[in-house]
Amino acid sequence: MVAALRTMPRYFARPVRLARTYDRANFQPDLVAGITVGVVALPQGLAFAILAGLPPAMGVYTAIVASFVAALWGSSDQLNTGPTNTHSLLVFSILLPIAQPGSPVYIAAAGLLAVMAGAFRVGMGLARLGVLVNFVSDAVIVGFTAGAGILIIIGQMRVVLGLSFPNSPLLTTTVGNLVVHVPETHLISLLLAVGTIVATVLIRRFRRSLPAPLIVMGLSALAVWALGLQTLGVAVLGQLPRGLPPIADLPLLNLNLIGDLSTGALALAVIGLVEAVAIGRALSTQTGQRLDNNQEFVGQGLANMAAGIFSGFPASGSFNRSSLNLESGARTPLASATAGVAVLAIVFLLAPVAAYVPLPTIAAMLIMSAYGMIDRREMARIWNTTTGDRLIMVVTIAATLFLPLQFAVLTGVLMSLAYYIWRTSLPRVFSVVPDGDYKHLTRQIDGVNGVERDACPQLGILEIQGDLYFGAAQNVEDAVLHNLERNPDQRYLLLRMLSVPQIDISGIHMLEHVLRTYRERGGDLFLVRVQRPVFDFMESTGFVRALGKDHFLHEDMAISHLFYHVLDPATCIYECELRVFYECQNLPKRLLAQPADLRTGLPEVPTETVAPRDLWNSLRSEHPPLVCDVREPREFQRAHIPGARSLPLSDILSGTVDLPHDQAIVLACRTGRRSARAAQLLFGQGFEDVRVLRRGLVAWEAAGLLEAVDLSIPDGR
Repeated sequence: MVAALRTMPRYFARPVRLARTYDRANFQPDLVAGITVGVVALPQGLAFAILAGLPPAMGVYTAIVASFVAALWGSSDQLNTGPTNTHSLLVFSILLPIAQPGSPVYIAAAGLLAVMAGAFRVGMGLARLGVLVNFVSDAVIVGFTAGAGILIIIGQMRVVLGLSFPNSPLLTTTVGNLVVHVPETHLISLLLAVGTIVATVLIRRFRRSLPAPLIVMGLSALAVWALGLQTLGVAVLGQLPRGLPPIADLPLLNLNLIGDLSTGALALAVIGLVEAVAIGRALSTQTGQRLDNNQEFVGQGLANMAAGIFSGFPASGSFNRSSLNLESGARTPLASATAGVAVLAIVFLLAPVAAYVPLPTIAAMLIMSAYGMIDRREMARIWNTTTGDRLIMVVTIAATLFLPLQFAVLTGVLMSLAYYIWRTSLPRVFSVVPDGDYKHLTRQIDGVNGVERDACPQLGILEIQGDLYFGAAQNVEDAVLHNLERNPDQRYLLLRMLSVPQIDISGIHMLEHVLRTYRERGGDLFLVRVQRPVFDFMESTGFVRALGKDHFLHEDMAISHLFYHVLDPATCIYECELRVFYECQNLPKRLLAQPADLRTGLPEVPTETVAPRDLWNSLRSEHPPLVCDVREPREFQRAHIPGARSLPLSDILSGTVDLPHDQAIVLACRTGRRSARAAQLLFGQGFEDVRVLRRGLVAWEAAGLLEAVDLSIPDGR
C-alpha cells in the first residue's frame, strides 16, 4: 500500500516526462502518422457511435478526447485509443435495458458509464494490479471478439436491408425480426451497402495507402446528395456539430443509475484493459518497447473519464488504428495525440458532407470490421491446443451470443481464472530414474523417454513441477503417497525440487506429513535442487531443522550418498534383481533361494560399536576378538582387516554359522549397515558378545590402518 502511494505522482506526471525527453527529430513522422490515423478514426468514430445507439457526434468527441488523453498518460508509444466495435456493442448491451437508445437518459448514462469504467481502470493502475491481465486467457479475448463480430454482423443487417424494427440485445429476437421483416427490404439501401463493401475492397486491393472508408463515405454522400436518395427512403447520418467537445451534464449523484451500471462498468474496464495491453504487447514485439501495464491502466482510465466528461462514451485501444499508426511511422505518443487533433480539424472541414452519409454505408463498414474480428486462424490454433483453452473459447462465444455482454465478459474472465487455478492446483509429479549412462537423473514419462526404466526397490525418486501452495499441496501429497502405496518397499524418498519456484505454509505442512509417513515406516526423506527462496521459507518455518540440513543433498552426489550411507546393501545383494544406479553395477548378486526377512523380525537389541583404533589395539591384545567380515567374498578379497574371517550375511541368514560363543565377535562391512543387520541376526541365534566396527571399513581406511588382500577365496563364490 505504501509503495502504491509513493508511485501515484509518477503515473500522473507521465506528460511531463514525455515533454522533457521528446526528440524534435520525431515530430515530422509523428505528425504524418497522426493525420493518417485521424483520417481513419473519423469514419470509425461515426460508425461505432451508431453501433452503440448514440448520436454520431459522440463517436467524434470520443475519438478526439480519448486518443489525446490516452496518448499522454498511457504507456505504449503507438497504441491509439478511441471508439471500438467491441466497446460499442458492450455499451449498447449495457444501456438498452436502462433507457431507449438515443434518448437523453441513454446519452447521459453512456457518459456516466465511461467515467465509471475509467475510474475502475485508474484505481486498478494506482493499486498496481496490472499483473492481473496476465491471468485472462487469450481464448477469452478471441472468443469474445468472435462472438461480438457475429452479433454486429447480424445486428447491422437491419440497417443494410433498410428494415424498421426495434433494436434488441437478444440474438434470437434479432434473427426472428429479420426473418419476419425481410420481405420489406429496401432495395436502394441494400445496393448502397453492397456497393460500399465492393468499393472498399477494390480500393484496398489496388491502393492500400488510400483511406478507403473516408473515400467511400464521401462517394456515398455525394450519391445521396446528387440523386436525392434521402427522399427515396435512405436513412442518413445527419448534421454533425462543428465545435469543440462540450462538457456533458452527467448524473453523477444518481446512485440508482450508478448501481445499475456498476456491473457493466466493471466488465468494460476489464475487457478494455485486456484489449489495450494485448495490443500494446503486439506492437512492442515489433518496436522493442518495454511496457508498464499499470501506467497503461491509468492512461486508459483517464481517457475514459475525460471522454465521459466531454460528451463521449467508453473507449479502448484499437488494433487496426494502432497498427496503422505504427506502419505510418509513429515514434512517440505524440502521434496518437495528433490523431485526436486531426479528427477535430477534419470535422470542422467536412461536417456539411457528413449530413448526407447514408446509414447503410456505415452499417456495411461495421459489417466489414466485424468480419475481421472473427479471427478464424487463431480460433483454429486454440482449438488444436488444450481442452481447457478450447472450452474457454467455446463457452465465451456462446455466452457472448446468448447472454448480456457484460456477463459474457465476466464469464470468460472467471473461466480463465478458474482454469488457471485448476492447472496450478495440479502440479505434475514425475517418477525419476537414471539415464542410460547413469550420469544424470531424468523424468520417467511414458512414451517420451523410450523404454521405461526400472525404479529402485528401496528408493523412490520423484520430481514436483509447479508451486507448492495451498491449492496444490493436497494433490502433490496424494501423488507422493500413491507412489508409496504402489511401491511399499521404497522406504526412502528423494524429492527433486528444481521446478518448485514457490511454497507456502500448506506446502510445508504437506512435506511434514510426508516426512512423518516415511519415518514411521523406518525410512526417510531427502531433497535435492531446492531453490533458494523455497529453502529460505523452509528454514523460516522450521522445516529445515525438522528434516535436517544433511538431508538437503547435491544432486550429483545424492545417489552415491544414499547408496553408501542410507540404503540397505543386504537388500541390494540378496533380494534385488535390478541394478538401477551406477553404484549398483559392481555389486555381487546372490539372490536367496528362499525369501528371508532381512529385518530379522525380532526386536532390535542395542548394538555396541567399537572405534577402528580401539579394534586395532584389541587385536594386538592377549585375548583378541574374532573379526568377521559380513561382506560378500568378492568384496572381502579386495581389502579387509588383517586376520578377519569372511562370513557373508547370507551364511548368517541361513543359520549355519560356526562361531564360538565364548569369544567376543566384531562384525565389519563397508559402512557398518550390514554389520548392524548381522548383529541382530546373531543376537537372535543366541550370541551375546557381538559388536560392530563403527562406520565400517570406510572409517578403518580413514584412520590409516593396515588392510590385507586375500586371494584364497574364489572370486566366483
